[in-house]
Amino acid sequence: MRTYVTINILDLSNIDFSEVVETSADTIRKSLDETKFVIKYNTEPSFITNGTVVPLQTLTHSEALILMQTADWSEQLVE
Repeated sequence: MRTYVTINILDLSNIDFSEVVETSADTIRKSLDETKFVIKYNTEPSFITNGTVVPLQTLTHSEALILMQTADWSEQLVE
């Protein structure tokens, strides 16, 4: 089962992209204020298990979809 985590942008340089679904810093989803980003993985990456990176949130796919629809992650359309 795929796991989604939000991480502080300051930890971006600590991400080993060979251990996650995203391929580079160019393919991650960032919050609108660019203070956080999301990665996803099937097996917990070593940079998390060894404490190098501490996720802000751990989410299921459904929870990640809900988060991406919030004002922090998605521009709201003004009608």
